[in-house]
Amino acid sequence: MLSCLGLEEAMLNRAVSLIVFALVVVLASCSQTPPPAPDTREADTEAIRDMEAASLKDWAAKDVDKIATFYADDASLLMPNMAIVSGKDAIKNALQQFVSDPNFSLSFASTKVEASRASDYAYSQGTYTQTMTDPKTKKTLTENGKFVTVFKKQPDGSWKAVADIINGDAPAAPAK
Repeated sequence: MLSCLGLEEAMLNRAVSLIVFALVVVLASCSQTPPPAPDTREADTEAIRDMEAASLKDWAAKDVDKIATFYADDASLLMPNMAIVSGKDAIKNALQQFVSDPNFSLSFASTKVEASRASDYAYSQGTYTQTMTDPKTKKTLTENGKFVTVFKKQPDGSWKAVADIINGDAPAAPAK
């Protein structure tokens, strides 16, 4: 009888050891953090620079339909002396007024583009020069200024502007 108890005790010890081992394995796997997501900031900033270059061509062509594709559906445009323009359609309508001006032209260049480590938001900042007709005097004016554009990565992986802030350096001056 003693040998049966010893065998049962050995089997019980072995079963307990296996359960403890299995528990340790399960707990160890739960405490492991997933590997970090790949760092795509360089590719993200390059994609935004490429998008801005394409947008410059759309501005030069005065193609408001293509210009509007730069913006997310819920984007906001903040321009001097104007109320905030919200929504892609409203932005498109506001920009139509500019591109309809025969004297209108726009050039801009980003001096800085940064994307978040999480690859969900990015921004660019830079300078611009805009030429337009003054609605009051009918004279051609040139405005220099700066901008900040905030981008959000879309579900399809593309980037769209969600906030575009434009700030003139000084009152527009007559074009030379």
